[in-house]
Amino acid sequence: METLNAFVLLANFVLVPGITYGCQLALGALGVTLIYSILRFSNFAHGEAMSFGTMAVILFTWALQSWGVSLGPLPTALLAIPVGIAASIFLLLATDKVVYRFHRSVKASPVILMIASLGVMFFYNGLIRFIISPKDRNFTDGERFIITAREFKTMTGLEQGMSIKMTQGITVIITMICVALLFWFLNKTRTGKSMRAYSDNENLALLSGINPDRVVMITWILVGALVTIAGTLYGLDKSYKPFTYLQLLLPIFAAAIVGGLGSPLGAIAGGFVIALSEVLVTFAYKRFFGYLIDGFKPDGLMQLLSTDYKFAVSFTVLVIVLLVRPTGIFKGQTL
Repeated sequence: METLNAFVLLANFVLVPGITYGCQLALGALGVTLIYSILRFSNFAHGEAMSFGTMAVILFTWALQSWGVSLGPLPTALLAIPVGIAASIFLLLATDKVVYRFHRSVKASPVILMIASLGVMFFYNGLIRFIISPKDRNFTDGERFIITAREFKTMTGLEQGMSIKMTQGITVIITMICVALLFWFLNKTRTGKSMRAYSDNENLALLSGINPDRVVMITWILVGALVTIAGTLYGLDKSYKPFTYLQLLLPIFAAAIVGGLGSPLGAIAGGFVIALSEVLVTFAYKRFFGYLIDGFKPDGLMQLLSTDYKFAVSFTVLVIVLLVRPTGIFKGQTL
């Protein structure tokens, strides 16, 4: 019985939050992978694009709530996601037209594009704070839990409870749908196949009659959808604060690189590796070993690192993977 309590504790505070966070990082890393594969540069404005899309969702969610519109037990923000996606797509396409298109036309190096994305990042950063302010914003409504710790204890008779939040369940389900649709699009549709061909060999794709401007446009559209969904799911699960999404840039890039930069499958795997690593290293194991070892009562929390250092875990995992397997878990660079 005590062993079961120990593993329920681990599931409650490590497995469920780790999987949820992994889904959010995976969606963000998929956007990084698409940009790197098609446009061939690392977009440092990616985190702020997530923040902008989430901001648009929040603003429309507030409008829906003021009109008395809701989804009952589900968050009203789910109805606002299409509006957030449209706003993100508009912003990304406008940015590409104003900033990135010129650099592509003169065959600028990836480093130049990366530096340009830094400027774009600061612009997004200021725009978002001007519109919604830098304060914390909680926009979650509906039912809070799918199952509460008390209900779990009553059902199982265990001392340790386990709760699953509604936002955690929604995150997993939406991520599965998004990943399935993206892989279907890339592998089964004509446009998706042209994107893969362009990613694999740009010159050969151009000789085959593939329109590069259309490929770039579709890429930004997909990225706009992914960043908005990822940012909204993260905001629903935690809370929305603009600066948080800038901090998320490190674990998202770490996930993409650890999985294999350019590989969609690698982005998903990397997201879960980074997320579970962060949660496992920052979890306090005192109660866990207290259940497993009778009479075990250490003075400390048995925590390897404080949660304040969780982003350092991403960087450490990234360095280790680059030293052991520079190409990442899945050798990437093309779709």
